[in-house]
Amino acid sequence: MTDPRMGEALWAALERLPRGAGVVVRHYGIEDRDTLIRKVAKVARRRGLILVVAGGRGRAHVHNGRRSWRDGLLTASAHGRREAVSAVRRGADAVFLSPVFATRSHPGGRALGRVKFGLISRGLDAPVIALGGMDARRARSLPRSAYGWAGIDAWL
Repeated sequence: MTDPRMGEALWAALERLPRGAGVVVRHYGIEDRDTLIRKVAKVARRRGLILVVAGGRGRAHVHNGRRSWRDGLLTASAHGRREAVSAVRRGADAVFLSPVFATRSHPGGRALGRVKFGLISRGLDAPVIALGGMDARRARSLPRSAYGWAGIDAWL
């Protein structure tokens, strides 16, 4: 997940992602968002990363929006079971469930924790990706129902 707080560290983080990983561009409200998306797309193509754009843009896969092109990947965010089920019913191919742990992105927000994450994600008809306070160590402690994990600060 990208975030304006990353600044120039974004480019080093993209270089460290393993081939086949995904990057969700979440830079909302910045002046030259389209230019940033094009630059991230160029790195993603070169590195073999899946590009997802929050809100959608052109032929990019979409996060929290609508499919913008046939067979595109649609991901959604959820903060509880009801939202996760709703996202799957709306056709989400994957759900980012958060916050699993305390995170700077949502200061003071209530974290789900490992157990609640497992209960919410179990039995959903789409892969569930853990988000919120995640890093590689915490990812190893997640229940088997976690398809993967995403982070912002983990890459800084």
